[in-house]
Amino acid sequence: MAIMPQVLNRMLMALCAISLTATVPLSSADWTEWRGPKQNGTSSETGLPDTWEPGGKNHLWAIDLAGRGTPVIRGERVYVFGYVGEAPDLQEVLLCLDAATGKELWRRAFSDFLSDVIYQRYSIGSPTIDPETGNVSILTSAGILATFDADGKALWSRSLLEELGRMTFPNGRTGSGSIHRNLLILHAITSNWGAHGPAQDRFYAFDKKTGQLVWISAPGVRPKDNSFSQPVFATQSDREVFYAGTGCGHVVCVDANTGDPVWRFPMSVGGVNSSVLLYGGDKLIAIHGRENLDNTEIGRMVSFGRTQTPVPSQEGAPLLEKSAEIWRNPDMGAFSSSPVLVGDRIYQTVETGDLCALDATSGKLLWKHKLGIEQLHASPLYADGKLYVPIKDHTFAIVRPTDSKAEVLCEVQVEGECNGAPSVANGRLYLLTTKKLYCFGAVKPGKPDVWHAAPLGTGAPVKLLPVPAEVLLRPGQSQTISLLAVDVHGLPVATPATAPQWAAFVPPTAKVKAMLNAEFSDPATLMAKPEQVPSAGMFAASIGAAKGFLRGRVVTNLPLTEDFESYVIDVPHALETGVTFAYPPLPWIGARFKWEVRELDGAKVLAKTTENKLFQRAITFMGTPDMKNYTVAAEVMSDGNKRKMSEVGIINQRYAIILKGNAQELEVNSNLEMLRVSVPFKWTPKQWYHLIARIDLAADGSGVVRAKAWKKGDPEPDAWTIEVPHRNAHQNGAPGVFGFSPTDMRVYIDNLAVTPNGK
Repeated sequence: MAIMPQVLNRMLMALCAISLTATVPLSSADWTEWRGPKQNGTSSETGLPDTWEPGGKNHLWAIDLAGRGTPVIRGERVYVFGYVGEAPDLQEVLLCLDAATGKELWRRAFSDFLSDVIYQRYSIGSPTIDPETGNVSILTSAGILATFDADGKALWSRSLLEELGRMTFPNGRTGSGSIHRNLLILHAITSNWGAHGPAQDRFYAFDKKTGQLVWISAPGVRPKDNSFSQPVFATQSDREVFYAGTGCGHVVCVDANTGDPVWRFPMSVGGVNSSVLLYGGDKLIAIHGRENLDNTEIGRMVSFGRTQTPVPSQEGAPLLEKSAEIWRNPDMGAFSSSPVLVGDRIYQTVETGDLCALDATSGKLLWKHKLGIEQLHASPLYADGKLYVPIKDHTFAIVRPTDSKAEVLCEVQVEGECNGAPSVANGRLYLLTTKKLYCFGAVKPGKPDVWHAAPLGTGAPVKLLPVPAEVLLRPGQSQTISLLAVDVHGLPVATPATAPQWAAFVPPTAKVKAMLNAEFSDPATLMAKPEQVPSAGMFAASIGAAKGFLRGRVVTNLPLTEDFESYVIDVPHALETGVTFAYPPLPWIGARFKWEVRELDGAKVLAKTTENKLFQRAITFMGTPDMKNYTVAAEVMSDGNKRKMSEVGIINQRYAIILKGNAQELEVNSNLEMLRVSVPFKWTPKQWYHLIARIDLAADGSGVVRAKAWKKGDPEPDAWTIEVPHRNAHQNGAPGVFGFSPTDMRVYIDNLAVTPNGK
């Protein structure tokens, strides 16, 4: 097929934006990610202080800020992620500070929404700086992934909860992204749509400059926990890969350019949160604090080979066999504190508050020294022959490690708990606690990092990566699609000038055989058809033997209505003999395995599933994050009896409006601990009720959530049942539904409508 010159130019420009500007570091003056330039918590800085006294010796400055992560530094700017405010007005903040004085240069604030994160666990994460551009990215507790330039200008933002189904947990583990070439890579537990509907620990790679999704990877199996283990990058068998712990208790190896899983190494029943260490060229060292897979002991540190040939597995990535293990130390266990590697020595803080030294070749414990009563998240920093060690119980120590003991040079009490790791650049050390950000040391002239463009691969293209890898359109909208080509080693190569062939694709394993209601108007432009019909599906691209796949959804404009009567109830239920159902709407985010369309009393309704405890609580979206000024209405019902009922509700602009059965209340919440208001409302099981909600915003950023509920068949009340003011109101957000069925008591939703306010 001939290709128009302007289309070819557009495709080639997009390719250059993806691959030709990729860079790699040559030196390490800055601290741009939480594990530092060497990926193991160490620095080459010298002349650092042996002692420090907050407000006294070697103290440079401090500011009031609560947080649990690590400051990152580029040049004379420090970026730190924390939180301010109380109760419903709490906001997470990204601060840019002057490194010399601590003066605030700019800040950006983010409100939590639709999460169950507990107040004492906010901001367990760190910013990430792109060393090429100086742009800084942050992932908030609610799943907002945002990137700003060095002056605070917003460049792009994604709502991972509403777009990809990122799940939150009370422990508040968030983590941070990592830069590789032109990619910003992070991972989370998500429940998206289609084949990505099951909840699983997935890695996502975004174009660091545009925010467009480049690839998705699911190397593990069903998770028991969540994880914020930071990827560690290396080369393996001519591939650029990364290694990370997962929520399913594995250490995984993933191709960093394509997302293709390489192998997984099983370790624990729960999540592996700590980052791994590269050692000796072909080995990895990992630690966890959960129950082991092969015995009932809790926690261990393990060394294993990373270059063995894995064996195929029926699910997830191929497995490294147990023979890959080199040594194990069953007495070492850490929940999320990451180890430090210095030569052949590993330094690790463990849950009991001990600092431990181990031989990296054998795993033998050389010594341990008690610094505090407990340790949770905080990790040590090694620089200038010293360990800088924060401990959860307000302790900060400077330790000179020897072969036989820990020589404590300084031990002080700081304000607030220590849950993050220290960082260092240009002679200054930084420590963030739940009360303050401290800066101490001696200022040195900064040496700028030296960078060069990473080379492209030289092989023939064998795989195509459409960018974005997943599109979201409204009827009549279009999206430019570029192609990244990789060779047999996964390295980016120049994309052939030949135009790709696009064809609709249905995976043979798809539960719902569906097509995206869109077509390619030219080889670089996907256009949604004008019909107001929601849809989801895939396209396959091919250039010669190289292929790639694009996922997409079309979400209709308002008004959005669904009564489920068009669904064919013909899928046999795997657990209920003689019961059939239909899968929920395919374009909805977080619906699969959580909801089913069933027949009930002569109508077709959306029914909450009850079989899987992982999906007891379901938040499902059917719109886009930029939507606002709309009203959500639905009919809802719960099974149960006078003593027990479930919970059912609707979501409007990042607020959940829920009828709570056992409490007999109508509740408005956006965070289950911080913003949660309810009023009494008596309702009975097996009876349909109307539920309506809207959000009214004011010019000053505040707003009021208004909702009403009443029994179906009764006249609509004039007054709102509940009105909840919020000073930092959510200005936008996708509409959705909520269900919580902890037992066999289902909840049901019917006649759902999302309409513009005033209509």
